[in-house]
Amino acid sequence: MPKNRSETSQGASGRVRFSLAKAYRHLRAADPKLGALIDQHGPFTPRPSPDPYGALVRSIFFQQLAGAAATAIMRRTFALFGDAEATPDPADFLPASDTDLRGAGLSRQKISYLRDLAQHVVDGRLRFDAVNGMTDAEVIEHLTAVRGIGEWSAHMFLMFHLGRPDVLPTGDLGVRKGMQAVYRLRKEPDVPRATKIGAPWAPYRSVGSWYMWRAVETRTPE
Repeated sequence: MPKNRSETSQGASGRVRFSLAKAYRHLRAADPKLGALIDQHGPFTPRPSPDPYGALVRSIFFQQLAGAAATAIMRRTFALFGDAEATPDPADFLPASDTDLRGAGLSRQKISYLRDLAQHVVDGRLRFDAVNGMTDAEVIEHLTAVRGIGEWSAHMFLMFHLGRPDVLPTGDLGVRKGMQAVYRLRKEPDVPRATKIGAPWAPYRSVGSWYMWRAVETRTPE
């Protein structure tokens, strides 16, 4: 049993795979503004995905769409396979007709992305059983071989499925807007500046990034 509830949280395996107590100590010392956010918003509580394939499917649905619109299209698409709440099996998705998928609201581009993801899983080119033993860079390379899975999606996978502690998704608008608000910047930081801001948080940049979402109450990606 854990000694301190603050040292654990939910993760892909049921718990964060690193000490939150150590993360908090480091972040408070490295960045007082981030320490204030920890006090304000409470413990780091990511929402894990127990299903790696489903996590990537959802990342495609949410690309370049507001949350409500993406959720509605995703539910209509899933309903074609019998359950609006359940990600269809990749082998079931592949034979689905473009007409039906377009009718649910999917663009042709996203249909192609979802088919390529499903095909990679069916063919065994995308191996979820192997990613736990990969470095962050290797996971990104493995996932981005799929059409439509870019660095942002790979970062979300690392943070919320694998529970990696040191991911800084500088391509995420919410993280950059959080930095703008917390550090009172005149404009949203570009990627180099966001990277510099997040550098002192290492090796717990995932935790720091989560608090940037909290700072602007951005919907945390899953």
